[in-house]
Amino acid sequence: MQTRNKIFDDLSQIMTNAMGVAQGAKDEAENALKGMMDRWLADRDFVTRDEFDAVRAMAQKAREENEALKARLDALEKS
Repeated sequence: MQTRNKIFDDLSQIMTNAMGVAQGAKDEAENALKGMMDRWLADRDFVTRDEFDAVRAMAQKAREENEALKARLDALEKS
């Protein structure tokens, strides 16, 4: 009976170790993938959200100024 418990204890220990190794491999794979994605994105000419919002605000302001100048020009041409 003692031998049977020892076998189950050993089997349980092996399974526990295997789960630990699998978890470590999963974490390592996630870190490697994240690193690869970070490097890939850094190599591209993507802009940050702040940069995008700043350029968008400048474009909106330029569009509004252009519309105002066009309205002034139309008014002057009608005179």
